[in-house]
Amino acid sequence: MQRISIDPITRLEGHGKIDIFLNDEGDVANAYFQIPELRGFEQFCVGRQAEDMPNLTDRICGVCPEAHHMASTKALDALFHVDPPPTAKKLRELMYSIFYATDHTTHFYALGAPDFIVGPEAPAAERNILGVIQKVGMDVAGKVLKMRRDGHSLIMMMTGWRVQPNWGLPGGVSRGITEEQRREIEARGREAIDFALFSLQAFRDIVLGNKGYVDVILSDTYTHHTYSMGMVDADNKVNFYDGKIRVVDPDGKEFVTYEPHQYLDVVAEHVEPWSYLKFPYLKKVGWKGFVDGKESGVYKCTPLSRLNASDGMATPKAQAAYEEMYKTLGGKPVHQTLATHWARLVELLYATERWVELATDPEIAGPEYRVLPTATPDEGVGIVEAPRGTLTHHYKSDARGILTEVNLIVGTTNNYAPIAMSVKKAAQGLIHKGQVTEGKLNMVEMAFRAYDPCFGCATHSLPGKMPLEVRIRRPDGELIEVLTQNIG
Repeated sequence: MQRISIDPITRLEGHGKIDIFLNDEGDVANAYFQIPELRGFEQFCVGRQAEDMPNLTDRICGVCPEAHHMASTKALDALFHVDPPPTAKKLRELMYSIFYATDHTTHFYALGAPDFIVGPEAPAAERNILGVIQKVGMDVAGKVLKMRRDGHSLIMMMTGWRVQPNWGLPGGVSRGITEEQRREIEARGREAIDFALFSLQAFRDIVLGNKGYVDVILSDTYTHHTYSMGMVDADNKVNFYDGKIRVVDPDGKEFVTYEPHQYLDVVAEHVEPWSYLKFPYLKKVGWKGFVDGKESGVYKCTPLSRLNASDGMATPKAQAAYEEMYKTLGGKPVHQTLATHWARLVELLYATERWVELATDPEIAGPEYRVLPTATPDEGVGIVEAPRGTLTHHYKSDARGILTEVNLIVGTTNNYAPIAMSVKKAAQGLIHKGQVTEGKLNMVEMAFRAYDPCFGCATHSLPGKMPLEVRIRRPDGELIEVLTQNIG
């Protein structure tokens, strides 16, 4: 049996590898999406003060620290039994909307776009952000850089840090904003709405305008029928910061809606010996292996899944874009994995509209942005929608606020089973009779890249044996020996 490895995989956060095994006829017998790194945040946070967690967990990842910071802060609200004042909640959601818009911009243009703007089978040296700039021109590159610069600058203005905020507190935030700052945030937000509309038009022109790309997106090679998960508000509209978690089945019918503290009644985690990442599944359906369909407990929580799980968007321009996407793709739900890139742009537009809504709220610059906790801490769960999926922080502490137990289920962990399934199906659909090209292997990578996975965040499983490969070479580079442990 022939083994083909893609190691390391590219254009993602963290580390991973793909092993594809061909049978004697040269067709794909199996494919594994393996995560060979361990971070272990859940373990080394035990014994620390609970209020340290927003500043510890935002070190898990340098790409989405704001998501961990916000989930952790909300978990502390619950742990200390304190309800932040309205201004604090709105400030948190404002910062989070700015972060969301910035993060979705990063993925679409730097990580996802090379596969469509440059081409899925273009030479690897061109299939990157520089290749995108060469195709679209410096004017577009300038728009992208400005969007990212504005986002990071505003996050620094609000939280004091450009990366890894030190701002959220149980019961609120450490500081508010002035009227002058509010006006600047509003102005940048209105420009961001224009950028989001521009990005959606670029997607229409470049991707939807190319029949070859549309055929790839709609192909069975990149399609899986799973449950969809996402946070919704009281009207079942998409919300990133606060609400209930809704799950719909592969036909789009509501399966369950739950409060953050109920997550263990809904989600369980499966472990495989060949990876450091866990495989969450819907407990009431059960783990049936790496298969899709209504009888399998596998679910997705991507931008597309959030739209599938909702009844729409809570802002007008994003709602119009939402309706256009589903009308074009034949109605809800949509299960074509690569359509996630389109859904991400719909969310980008929603984040920018919500940004402006909050920046113009009469309470946003109010003086009351924290309530001091007075209750004895015990247990708390905080959930937000990270760009990569539903993010859950669960803490238990003693009466002094010293952590005794920590559990994190991050967006990419939720998506690990469907990512593994998508990689295998793509490999089986693209590789036949031993015909393997660099372009086809990149198209296999496209199956995971649509999820925008962050494996720096997600690797917290501890099966007890670390996968390791050591290559011993002579001074001239000649390979002498390869030593491995716990690698299939």
